Amino acid sequence: MPVTHRLRIATSHIEKVVMVTVEAIRSTSERKPPLDKRAWGIVIFMFLFFTLNFADKAAVGLASTQIREDLGLSAGQYGLLSSAFFWMFALGAVVLSAALRKISYTWGAGLLMASWVLCMLPLTVQTSFGVLLAARVALGFFEGPAHALCQSIVADRFAPEKRATAGAIVNAGSSVGPLVAAPTLTWVILTWHWHGAFVVLVAVGTLWIIGWAWFSERLPFRKGAEATSTVAKAEKKIDPNGHIVVPFHRLLTLRSFWGLVMLSFAGYLISSLKVAWLPAYMHEGLGYSSSSVGTLVTIPYAVAVVFLLSAGMLSGRLLRRGYSSRVARGYLTTAYLVFGGLSMVVFTQLERGPIQLVLVICGFAVNSVAFSVAFAGASDFLPAHQRVGFFGCIIAAYSVAGIVAPYVLGVIVDHAATPAEGYATGFMYVGIAVCVFGIIGGLMLNPERARRTLEKLTLEYAAKEDAR
Repeated sequence: MPVTHRLRIATSHIEKVVMVTVEAIRSTSERKPPLDKRAWGIVIFMFLFFTLNFADKAAVGLASTQIREDLGLSAGQYGLLSSAFFWMFALGAVVLSAALRKISYTWGAGLLMASWVLCMLPLTVQTSFGVLLAARVALGFFEGPAHALCQSIVADRFAPEKRATAGAIVNAGSSVGPLVAAPTLTWVILTWHWHGAFVVLVAVGTLWIIGWAWFSERLPFRKGAEATSTVAKAEKKIDPNGHIVVPFHRLLTLRSFWGLVMLSFAGYLISSLKVAWLPAYMHEGLGYSSSSVGTLVTIPYAVAVVFLLSAGMLSGRLLRRGYSSRVARGYLTTAYLVFGGLSMVVFTQLERGPIQLVLVICGFAVNSVAFSVAFAGASDFLPAHQRVGFFGCIIAAYSVAGIVAPYVLGVIVDHAATPAEGYATGFMYVGIAVCVFGIIGGLMLNPERARRTLEKLTLEYAAKEDAR
């Protein structure tokens, strides 16, 4: 072959390599998520959003003694009141999550916060058990989609390796809310009355709405009209799963969906009992004074922030080092939950003291990992436009833990020889359940496999459409 001909072939190959390289660089640049100040500002607002979400949950638990005395409630009746928050929680998670898919995130978050403020207003004055019960049911309905909305907003703005960290910061609000609320609202409750706690929450919620209206983008109410905005275009470009097109109901048949249900169910067993019963347990079961409980109950929430952020960073690091999403999301979440479940089982067998207190803190500090790291795994295989609905269905499933656990624990305490024995028995069963659900869920969650399944289904549905 002549030298000139070989040179032409070589030159042609070099040109092709250069063109492919340039195209790859351009494509990578286009997919780079817009990690600007606004994105992190939104994370901060979602963090505050979630902080208030859990602060209002904690208020009833912190005021449990006064509420039971004012209304003459038994432990079982108080457990029923605590579980009432979750009666409509699942319905709200599904129905409102579906509605929020059609609304811009600016309006969605603002309207949810406004509804929370309205639901808490009746509790700022003297009220009856019926009004208190109805207000908690209504609040649960409107808080149902909160977590799904927060995680969807964050997932749309961050790359997979940073998604868990950003989500962990938002979810840290679930610990910071009670962490700040416990000493503050306890002081308000002891100084004035439990109604004063809700006056504070209504005021802070109103301030959040004002700040959100000032900071967030001026987007149209409906998402369809948002399609031409800069953010919408950026989100569409960076969605790594945008090519997946399957009917929503097929997402609910994935093993990973049920794995997420198991993991989050385990986490919410802890969450619901921490909010509803931890202050009462420390006072009635362990014998700490009401003023001491206001301080001690904050420690599990403070440690939860450390666990949550460390889990998010560790998950991202595992992904960067080449570990599968199954390991970085599922197995990691399982490890934290099993640690918490075992801690709970052991502290029920110990006498009051420093070692028991440390285990109580650990047992109640791992719950939020299931709602950040595990949920980040779902974002690894879901198309952006289906995340809110998918998360809403998971929340609807795990909210059953919030309905059952507080009430059952109250019944166990009522029928035990002493409150201390009742709490010990109840929390031992919960610790075992957390371990079981955590292990099963971790084994079922496999984001890589779920993504392959959805890609295969996309091709099958596309072929059917072509055949028509």
